[in-house]
Amino acid sequence: MKTEHPIRLLCECLDVSPSGYYDWKERQENPSQRAKANQALKADIVRIHRESRQTYGSPRIQASLTQQGKPHGRNRIARLMREEKISGRQRRRYRGRTTDSNHNHPVAPNRLAQMPQPSRPNEVWVADITYIETSEGWLYLAGVLDLYSRRIVGWSMSPRIDADLVVGAWNMALMHRRPAGELVFHSDRGVQYASQEFRQNLAKAGVRASMSRRANCYDNAVMESFWSTLKLELVYRGKFISRKQARRELFAYIETFYNHSRLHSSLGYKSPEQFEREQNAQNKSVAEQPGVAAGSQGGAQQGTRARGEQYLDGTTRSRTIAPKDLFSPKQISFPS
Repeated sequence: MKTEHPIRLLCECLDVSPSGYYDWKERQENPSQRAKANQALKADIVRIHRESRQTYGSPRIQASLTQQGKPHGRNRIARLMREEKISGRQRRRYRGRTTDSNHNHPVAPNRLAQMPQPSRPNEVWVADITYIETSEGWLYLAGVLDLYSRRIVGWSMSPRIDADLVVGAWNMALMHRRPAGELVFHSDRGVQYASQEFRQNLAKAGVRASMSRRANCYDNAVMESFWSTLKLELVYRGKFISRKQARRELFAYIETFYNHSRLHSSLGYKSPEQFEREQNAQNKSVAEQPGVAAGSQGGAQQGTRARGEQYLDGTTRSRTIAPKDLFSPKQISFPS
């Protein structure tokens, strides 16, 4: 258009100053170093947002950039995200509805409420069941989470909500982690977790049960938070045509994204896998230092074993406790 009409006339018609137009033109032809940096940063932001399944907001994108050696302010990142019209997933209220606590099975005391934060892997596992809607009907998902690293260590899916569902998740966790030392397994009071079949599995492994108070989801808040995150970042974003599709996408979310890639604010913006790997390396480094174990040979062996229990490759427990002991109100303590 400028080839057909004078620039000043066009500026007057568009209600802009000629000097403003020439200044804008100069910035387009010769962008400043800041503008070039913003364009490069935008590309990184868009890439990280895409790799996070379009779930990260400015805090996690900032943490991810910092881990890549590119620290930037959160306000700057948020501004560039607005310019690109991208945003993180916004959390909404979540309430689980899968617990059936009207049964005559034994109920374990709430041991988790009296325990400090876990200081090693396989000290406290928390578990729960949620439901996923598909066009074929409900798909139920049972999960087991290690409270130390927020890692999902076991999961199971089924169109039926029964004891086999939670036993499947338990068996996966037991196979993958092979816990050594004392382990507390916390769940709600649902009939699946209180069933004889599941109690026998815990007793065989020498694990103590812990259960939330009646109708109180806050006692298992970390597991409820995971369900909320799963629904927000995956389930609520589309419709599953079949249970097979839901199984495939749930597997990909848990195993390839959540455990291995997703940054957790409670872990210092690290993924569960990264957090465990770094803590494992730190514990092994401490254990290898001279003088860490006791002076005597027996004490040295005992010290090494205590340290070894903090690793993820512990030996399988062999002791077995009776079901009545498993659900007894006796409190247990863990070595620091």
